[in-house]
Amino acid sequence: MAVEFDLIVIGSGPGGYVAAIRASQLGQKVAIVERESLGGICLNWGCIPTKALLKSGEKFESLSHLKEYGLSASGAAFDFDAIIQRSRGVAATMSKGITFLMKKNKIEVIEGSARLEKGAAAPKVIIDLKAGGSRTVEAKAVMLAVGARAKAIPQIGLEADGDRIWAYRDALAPKTMPASIVVIGSGAIGIEFGSFYRALGAEVTVVEAVDRIMPVEDEEVSKAAQKSFEKRGIKFRLGCKVTKVSKSGKGVQVAIETDGKAETLEAEVCISAVGITANTDGIGLEALGVNMDRGHITIDGHCATNVKGLYAIGDCAGAPWLAHKASHEGIHAAEYIAGYKTPNVNSPIAGCTYAQPQVASVGITEQGAREAKREVKIGRFPFRVNGKAVAAGEVDGFVKVIFDAKTSALIGAHMIGHEVTEMIQGYVTAITMEATEEDIHGIVYPHPTMSEAMHEAALDAYGRTIHL
Repeated sequence: MAVEFDLIVIGSGPGGYVAAIRASQLGQKVAIVERESLGGICLNWGCIPTKALLKSGEKFESLSHLKEYGLSASGAAFDFDAIIQRSRGVAATMSKGITFLMKKNKIEVIEGSARLEKGAAAPKVIIDLKAGGSRTVEAKAVMLAVGARAKAIPQIGLEADGDRIWAYRDALAPKTMPASIVVIGSGAIGIEFGSFYRALGAEVTVVEAVDRIMPVEDEEVSKAAQKSFEKRGIKFRLGCKVTKVSKSGKGVQVAIETDGKAETLEAEVCISAVGITANTDGIGLEALGVNMDRGHITIDGHCATNVKGLYAIGDCAGAPWLAHKASHEGIHAAEYIAGYKTPNVNSPIAGCTYAQPQVASVGITEQGAREAKREVKIGRFPFRVNGKAVAAGEVDGFVKVIFDAKTSALIGAHMIGHEVTEMIQGYVTAITMEATEEDIHGIVYPHPTMSEAMHEAALDAYGRTIHL
C-alpha cells in the first residue's frame, strides 16, 4: 500500500487539531481521524461548555450582591434549560470553527474509529467509517491524540448512568436542575461543577479522599479556597473513603468512611470527578508493543513512543491532563516530525480552576520546595489592598510567589481570586524565560490593575513591598 500522508492524527481535540494545522503549515500532507465531533472533549464536553455554564452561574449569583454596588433589581430568576442550551450552542459554534480550520489548512477529515496495525514507516491506520465500511491508510508518521474519559469505579457503584450518577457529560446537559448534589473529588472538574450548581442554589457537598481540597495546589491556596467556597455554602467532607454509591428512590446514597466512622450522604444526584482513564484500549497498542505506564502511553522528549513512526500527545500520554499541554505537545511533535530541531517539549504548564473564586498556579509549591530541600524566598500580596480589586468589589484572595534563594529565579506562583486564570500567564512567561526577582521587580505594571498584586508579591519576597 502506498503512503498517502506525511502525518495521520488520530483525535481532533486541542492537541490533535492543533498538531494537524501546524503540520500542514510546514508543508505536510495531513489527515485527521475523529470518531465523534471535531474539537474533541475539550470543545464539545469539557473546557469550553463548562466555562459557559460557569459564566451563567457567576452572572446569576452576582445579582444577590447588587446592593454592594449601589444597585437594585427584583424578580431575579433563571431558565435552566436556556442555560444548558447556551452552553451547548457555544460548544457547537467552536466545533464548527474547527471544521473551517481543517478546510482552510487542506487537512483531510476522516470520520470514524481508528485502530493500528504493524506498518512500514509507521503503523497502518484502519478506520471503521461512520458512513459504513472501512478504510486503511498509511503515513510516514502517526500521532495519537485520543484523549481520555471519566474514570469509573464499578466495584463501589461509581459508574455513570446518566440518571442519578453523573460523569462530566451528564453534568453538562442534565434534563433538570437538581436540588442537591454530592460531588466525589475536589480537583478542578469537581470544584467547577460544584461551583456552578451552587451558584444556582443547589445544596452541594464535596467529598475528598485526602485531608484538603484541590490537593495538587499549594496548601495555602487550598485552605483559602475551601474557606471561600464554604462562605458560598459548599460543604466539604475531607479525608473520606467512598465505600458505596447506590441509587435510592429518586436520589442517591453515598456511603463514606472517615477515620473508621461510617456515614451515608444523600442527594438527588452524584457527580463523579475522581479522575480520568486514557482512551488507549482497543486501538491495537498491545499488539504493536507500545510501552505503557499505568494505562498511559510512554513518550520521550519529542512525544515519540518506542514504536517507529508512532507519537502520542495530550491526556493519553500522561499528566498533566490539560488542553494547553496537549496543544503544546502537538505543535512540538508536528515540528519534530517535519524535521525541525525544536527544543525539548518540557515547559512550565499552568493549572487553572474556573470556580468562584478562581485558582491558578504554575511551578513548584511551597511544600514541594520543602520536600526537595530547596532554600526559597516567598512573597505574598492580598487583593484586599489592591486598588482595582477594591473598586471592583473583588477583594478575596491573594498572589503568592516562590523564588530560589540561591539563584533568585522565579520557580513557582500561586493565585486565588477574581480572574486570576487570566493573570497566571505572566508568571508562566517569567518562569519559561528564567526570570529572576530583579527582572520581575523591574517590570512596569499598568495601574490600576489586579496584576499589580503580582508585582507586589515579588517585591514582598525580598522585603520591598510598597502597599502593605
